[in-house]
Amino acid sequence: MLANYQMNIGGSEWMIIGLLIVFLLFGSKKLPEFSRTIGKAMGEFEKMRALSLRQRFEDEPNYTGPRIAGAVDSERHKLELIAESLGIDHVNKNDEELRLLISEKINK
Repeated sequence: MLANYQMNIGGSEWMIIGLLIVFLLFGSKKLPEFSRTIGKAMGEFEKMRALSLRQRFEDEPNYTGPRIAGAVDSERHKLELIAESLGIDHVNKNDEELRLLISEKINK
C-alpha cells in the first residue's frame, strides 16, 4: 500500500526557502550587491514599461484622448492643457465646467 504524501507549503514558506537559497548561493557579503542589482533591474524594467506605454499612445493615430507633454503647475493648468489638447475652449470657464466638458469629450 503506497502512501500519498503532499507538501503543503504556502506562499510565505516558498519565499523563506527562496531567500535561504539566495543567501546560501551568494553569501552575506554579496547579498547587498545582489539586492542593489535586482533593484536597478526592476527600476529599468518599470521605466521601459512606462516609456513603451507612453509611446504606444503617442504613436496611435486614432487616439483622441488628452496629450500632456510635461509637468503642470496646478490643477487649473492641467485642466487647461487637457482642454487645449482636446480642442475645448477653456476661456471664461470654471474648473467644474472644464471637467464636465473634458469628460463629455473623452466619453464620446
